[in-house]
Amino acid sequence: MRAVSMTQSITITHWIEQAAALPLVDVRTPAEFEQGHIPGAVNVPLFSNEERVQVGTTYKQVSREDAILLGFELTGPKWAGFIRQCLHIAPGKRIAVHCWRGGMRSGAMAWALGMYGFEVYTITGGYKSYRRWTHRQFERSYNIRVLGGMTGSGKTRLLQYMQQQGQQVIDLEALAQHQGSSYGTMNKMVQPTQEQFENDLAWQLKDMQPEPLLWLEDECQKIGKRGIPLPLWQQMRTALLVDLQVPLKQRVATLLLDYGHLDPEFLIESTERIHKRLGPLQTKQAVAAIREGRMADFIRIALVYYDKAYRKGLAMRPADKVFGLQASGNNPAADSELLTAFAATF
Repeated sequence: MRAVSMTQSITITHWIEQAAALPLVDVRTPAEFEQGHIPGAVNVPLFSNEERVQVGTTYKQVSREDAILLGFELTGPKWAGFIRQCLHIAPGKRIAVHCWRGGMRSGAMAWALGMYGFEVYTITGGYKSYRRWTHRQFERSYNIRVLGGMTGSGKTRLLQYMQQQGQQVIDLEALAQHQGSSYGTMNKMVQPTQEQFENDLAWQLKDMQPEPLLWLEDECQKIGKRGIPLPLWQQMRTALLVDLQVPLKQRVATLLLDYGHLDPEFLIESTERIHKRLGPLQTKQAVAAIREGRMADFIRIALVYYDKAYRKGLAMRPADKVFGLQASGNNPAADSELLTAFAATF
């Protein structure tokens, strides 16, 4: 008779070191997973959202033993399905498992998979240990350079190009699923939870080396409704900033390409959200331009507000930490070369 495979406990750090070769299963409920999960984890929920409430209520109001019995009653018919799902996730039958804090749910799944012949690793401390690890990434010191520039300067495309060329870059707007303005959802993006934004950001930060420059785009602390964690934000605020200076004509052309095709009603609604800052006359003119299809005019009106806000934010930084750099705004390769050479001088 074949011996039952043993399960082993590993720390979250140990799992991260071998994440590419050790598939991870999150056995928490779909609602817990949606709220926040470890990047790359696959949800194989032991209980549905409703079942977890039932078990939790029984645990609190009756007893631990009754809750365990109820858990087995609820999951009894599901075990073959769990094993099949895990075989699909880890055909080599080597797998890691976690729940909220490394308790009964992951223990039960690990036991069943071990019985089937899997080599199973349970994450010590569960998902909570990943959250603690996440916060440690924000507290590390990074050699940050911030890329600024007025709206439409092509900052995001430039950073994406630099990332493709092997430079250390994190696209905060991509992680937050927001372009950082009233129009930031682009009428299609849905922001992750704050917890998931932090999880994904920390996952990228783990690969950043301390010595090479780490390029981040100049952002408010909030990107849409998601906040940049304070320790990282404080590093960004004290970092050197390169202010890309791109001609207005090119900025309008860039924004026309990005926003000109969007649904007019979305643009009008987004414009009206900033009417107090834009001003009643400018808001009226911008809405009229949208309705009449004069998208370049709309963009020029909106830029009056956004340029003013950018200049105000720039003025709050120490003058000796802001460096202006004239750039094309439409040639990422040339602008990248220019920026890299410029950054090497300070």
